[in-house]
Amino acid sequence: MRENIQFQSEETTLRGWLYKPDDSRDEKSPVIVMAHGFSAVKEQYLDRYAEVFAAAGFGVLVYDHANFGESDGLPRQEVDPTLQKRGYRDAITYVQSLPWGDPQRIGIWGTSFSGGHVIEVAAIDRRVCCAVAQVPQISGYESARRRTRADLLPTLLNRFHADRAARFGGQSPAMLPAVSDDPVQPCAMAGGDSYFFFSDTRSFAPNWRNEVTLRSAELSRENEPGIHIARISPTPFLMIVAENDVLTATDICLTAFERALQPKKLLLIQGGHFDPYVAQFETTSQAACQWFETHLTARR
Repeated sequence: MRENIQFQSEETTLRGWLYKPDDSRDEKSPVIVMAHGFSAVKEQYLDRYAEVFAAAGFGVLVYDHANFGESDGLPRQEVDPTLQKRGYRDAITYVQSLPWGDPQRIGIWGTSFSGGHVIEVAAIDRRVCCAVAQVPQISGYESARRRTRADLLPTLLNRFHADRAARFGGQSPAMLPAVSDDPVQPCAMAGGDSYFFFSDTRSFAPNWRNEVTLRSAELSRENEPGIHIARISPTPFLMIVAENDVLTATDICLTAFERALQPKKLLLIQGGHFDPYVAQFETTSQAACQWFETHLTARR
């Protein structure tokens, strides 16, 4: 059973879906908290993952980050990693208040940009009992180095400075396409795979907009969730990595996984950054579900 819900985070109303498991047992249910990646909204395949988890007996909260989709927040379309991580923690507080949820059995799941959030939140918030990070961003700096040619970096940094000055003066934030089919047009997530993934979801994710604030790119460059990865332990941690990922680069993810401590598990799948949602959905959803079953269902 799915219902629309809302909760407060940093004085902003976040909205999403709450799945209550169809379970007649008297005991309380473990609950999984989920949110999407850079610029994405919950309709872009997160309902499919939530349905798998709910069918296995979990409560599931899926919500839109502040400034995106159905959630409130200004400026619209601004990806603020610090604000989004706080959103995860407030979402945990919300699900702990559910009368049918078990506050001692909370799992978190994140993908791409929010996969990095999961790493940091699991490391610092001991209410998290189990974590799954799918194709996570590990280092904003290292990822940006891969995507931005060295000779173009001064121009980009100057754009950041100019935008900051303009906003300080009361102007609207500069915007940047999230994806583009033009290989020479600057965008937040370059490459044909990014463009086709988001374009293919337009019919069932009308709340997604192909733009982010320019400051989103600046904030992403400053985001370093990977520095926390060794602190996740003893919380059980599953990382799902794509073999040919150029957006959250495969080698960066694998190097970070080596720094994580036990208990941990790595699932290496075929394909690129967006294959977990469609081509590898069965594999990725079942692996995450089994990880949660092992470390949440059995936990009493």
